[in-house]
Amino acid sequence: MKLTVNDRPVEVDADPQMPLLWLLRDELNLTGTKFGCGVSACGACTVHVDGQPVRSCVTPAAAVEGKAVRTIEALGAPGAPHALQRAWVAHQVPQCGYCQSGMLMAAAALIANNPRPSDTDIDAAITNLCRCGTYPRVRAAIKSAAAELAAGR
Repeated sequence: MKLTVNDRPVEVDADPQMPLLWLLRDELNLTGTKFGCGVSACGACTVHVDGQPVRSCVTPAAAVEGKAVRTIEALGAPGAPHALQRAWVAHQVPQCGYCQSGMLMAAAALIANNPRPSDTDIDAAITNLCRCGTYPRVRAAIKSAAAELAAGR
């Protein structure tokens, strides 16, 4: 199976029904994407497929053949974090941190498609669950990052 992961072409010999989550974690050693619930409810496993957020725990590997997959490992770079990652720190979003990679990927997809999201937009797009309840901080961080990106910083 051929696909592009984090801008790198890869070829893997995997069961086409294997969830994308396990292909990323077990076959490609990209462990930033987390297993949460296994039924697409929590969003800890959110990645981008052709720019759209998907829950990788229920997406079969066959569904991403020939497509571009982006994981949390490619959101920013060491020494050059994404605006969302900077905002996450500035607004002290992470508590336990388990949901954060999926939450960041969902937020990145949102602001890529909506550079000035309202609270309603954020609530509709970010359906990820955070057991620590940092939703007000998530909302503030998304707005800060969106403003930074809109200003070209």
